[in-house]
Amino acid sequence: MYNNKLDYYLNTWGLSNPQLLTQTVTSHIYTVTHDTETVILKLLSATETDEQRGAVSLRCFDGHGAVRLLQYDDGAHLLEYAAGDELVTWVERGEDENATRVIAQVIQQIHSAPQDSPHDGLFTLDRWFVELFNKAAADRQAGIESIYVRSAPLVRRLLADQREIRVLHGDIHHRNIRQSPRGWLAFDPKGVIGERTYDCANTLCNPAMPELVHNEKRLLTNAAILADTLKIDFSRVLEFTYAYACLNASQCLRIGAEEMVDWSLNVAVIIEPHIKL
Repeated sequence: MYNNKLDYYLNTWGLSNPQLLTQTVTSHIYTVTHDTETVILKLLSATETDEQRGAVSLRCFDGHGAVRLLQYDDGAHLLEYAAGDELVTWVERGEDENATRVIAQVIQQIHSAPQDSPHDGLFTLDRWFVELFNKAAADRQAGIESIYVRSAPLVRRLLADQREIRVLHGDIHHRNIRQSPRGWLAFDPKGVIGERTYDCANTLCNPAMPELVHNEKRLLTNAAILADTLKIDFSRVLEFTYAYACLNASQCLRIGAEEMVDWSLNVAVIIEPHIKL
């Protein structure tokens, strides 16, 4: 199937020299040549919808802090290629706080993009958090006073009082940012719209190094870096990170990823004493 699809897009979009870079659950990703430039061709699975929302986000970002979307349709995306190192390499060599400053700058650029592009197809944060609300409702009905039950009212308050609505990346972390000739660029957005503070949350739960992510001092320090750089209320950064951690745990619980449930809940437990529920 993918071979026929690849041939179609090579011919239709005038591409050549395809080299398989990687494959995921949602796509096959190739480097290809387009007008002498190396770019990314992402061939999507037939049932994929998350990637379509991501394309809407990239179109809205228009290259601000993110890879450019060159062409797209329901079956494939043609993207600028950020071929440099992942930002996680900075963390691995001991520059965790500097990596967080880079992330803050990338978020700032993404959120500086004009907001007048059509937003059709994007998920609002209210819809994005539905898994958490469902888990909280189930626990409440079962008489379980879980962290999901405690977090749900806070999330509802945050979503009812959103500030500075932006098209969000929705999945900013150290492996979704790469170096390029234009600087650090994000890719693989989730297609979400809502308060820009939310884009600070995921990065505080990454990278996959427990000695960092589950270190209270590190979490609070990096949250402060994000808040200061982006001029966002520090307490809201913590609240949205708590909300995200509980959301991610509820999503992982549904698919049976128990290890990731514990990972996310550990972050939430660290934050809980620092916020008002």
